[in-house]
Amino acid sequence: MNPKKLAGTVFGLFAFIIVMCTCVVRCTVVDNSEVGIKFKRFSLTEQGTLKATSVTGFVFYNPITTAVFKYPVFIQRVDYAPFTVTTKDAAVFSMDPVLAYQLNRDRATDVFTKYRRSLNDIESGYMRTCIYDAYRITANNYTSDELMASRAKFEAEVRVMLDNSLGNEGFVVTEFTSQITPPESLSAAIEAKNQAIQESLKAENLIKQAEANAKIEIAKAEGMAKALKIQADGEAYYNRTVAASLNELLVRQDAIDKWDGKLPTYNGQGALPFIKVQ
Repeated sequence: MNPKKLAGTVFGLFAFIIVMCTCVVRCTVVDNSEVGIKFKRFSLTEQGTLKATSVTGFVFYNPITTAVFKYPVFIQRVDYAPFTVTTKDAAVFSMDPVLAYQLNRDRATDVFTKYRRSLNDIESGYMRTCIYDAYRITANNYTSDELMASRAKFEAEVRVMLDNSLGNEGFVVTEFTSQITPPESLSAAIEAKNQAIQESLKAENLIKQAEANAKIEIAKAEGMAKALKIQADGEAYYNRTVAASLNELLVRQDAIDKWDGKLPTYNGQGALPFIKVQ
């Protein structure tokens, strides 16, 4: 055999062996923060479902006939873009949901065989549809006023629907919150109502303050009047007492003031008059 041809054959065989070695057996690592799904590329059951098994740790496989898909099993958080729903009285509300969920490790194979998509694709597809339907169906049972007055109850009912729909598919909802924004007309009406309530409370407080001030002034006046009456009564009592004690002396003094200093004369008739002085 020609040495050049022999060298080319050996080189080609060597290259073929290297390619086969790298293609026939591969290894991947599935750590404890994820779950691996090992499936055969060309093997389908009679029902048309993919034959897959859950794997972990070091996984060896033939990349030509087999593949390994990985799902994270730690908590995922998704902040969805806002969307609108309609209440029973045709008011349009905006919902801005945030979902935190976790893939059930035991259901990972079922999720893959059903959707064969990454979690990001499932979040933007199936999960978003579930959230929208939960909002839409629940909002249809409320009027706009009822929804605004019972937002916590509304969100709790939405959460129950999500727990059921997503839970049945192998997803565990760990947190669900949303910002509910009413239509502008309703917001304006609510603001006007709150303003009126504030003004009413302010006026009521002013009235109560005026009444309290009036009561204080009345109490002061009554106290002053009572004090003056007590003072007047005391002075009157004092005057009566002094008058009673000085009355007889004043009469005598008046008699003395009117006496001209002459003693009465006796004309020989009757008894001798005299002035009794005590």
